[in-house]
Amino acid sequence: MVVELELPAAADFHVHLRDGELMKTVVPTIRNGGVNLVYVMPNLVPPVTSVARALSYKADLEAIDPSITYLMTLYLCNDVTPEVIYEAKKAGIAGVKSYPAGVTTNSDAGVVSYEAFYPVFAAMEEVDMVLNLHGETPPREGVTVLNAEETFLPTLLDLNKRFPKLRIVLEHCTTAAAVEAVKKCGPTVAATITAHHLYLTIDQWAGNPHCFCKPVAKLPSDRDALVAAAVSGDPKFFLGTDSAPHPRSSKQGSKTAAGVFTQPYALQYVAEVFQREGKLDGLKAFACEYGRAFYKTKELGFESDERVAEKLVIRTEPSDVVIDGYGDGDSAVVPFLAGQKVWSLQWKQ
Repeated sequence: MVVELELPAAADFHVHLRDGELMKTVVPTIRNGGVNLVYVMPNLVPPVTSVARALSYKADLEAIDPSITYLMTLYLCNDVTPEVIYEAKKAGIAGVKSYPAGVTTNSDAGVVSYEAFYPVFAAMEEVDMVLNLHGETPPREGVTVLNAEETFLPTLLDLNKRFPKLRIVLEHCTTAAAVEAVKKCGPTVAATITAHHLYLTIDQWAGNPHCFCKPVAKLPSDRDALVAAAVSGDPKFFLGTDSAPHPRSSKQGSKTAAGVFTQPYALQYVAEVFQREGKLDGLKAFACEYGRAFYKTKELGFESDERVAEKLVIRTEPSDVVIDGYGDGDSAVVPFLAGQKVWSLQWKQ
């Protein structure tokens, strides 16, 4: 029997849309995944550190697909001062993304000491902007890809204690410990969970470069904790795919780029997990509602009534994940679960 579900448009609160030719390939796939609002990461080369650059980038994205709502962010670095935060708030910038130095793609200009940015966090708390944390400890002795997230969690707890009114999102949780840390924090702390981390463990990415991302997928017990959090109905946890496209050529060879491309099938991937867990009735809240509520998308004027009113239908009728990728040759981007079956999705007119 075919299962059919009507939903509002999903909102994806963590996407990488790149720039240049790759941007032109990736942006048109957003709606394919049932999404009409995206929270855009700023780790371009060079990173997005000024309001002018963020607005210029937004204009580039809107020129490709104006039917998407793009929430823009700044890259936390020394150029981002309290004065920049006040300017960003007035310009409609939604948040600031923190990358620990050296932990992932284009993070070389990232944070070494959070204490140096306390005045920035205070300004963000004052104007009600969101701080997004890539929650890993930078490389050092005793820190590996398997414990970098867990060793970061005291920093999350400390920032929440110091700035209790600052809205903080721990991005792309990968461990049971991260789930528990977010639960322990106050109501101003939430977390995103990706589509691929609901599927993967260490064994999958260790043998498949298209499943390799940062932070890496970890143990089966960690994946189970993420699934449990996603389907729990706890509004602290919502969809942020961390869809991170790289050309096929960058996912081969001795230095594999970190990132899993899930944009064209974002909602479809997640729907299968919710159905498997017998929690399909919770998909709407996780993928469509909780993130919007935490980010106050309507209250702060980020999202129009027309966008909020859009509807789609997903069905268990199988649809093929593109196997050859999006784009041409070595420049093509290979999606997660290429060649496998997922749900079908159609927008309502």
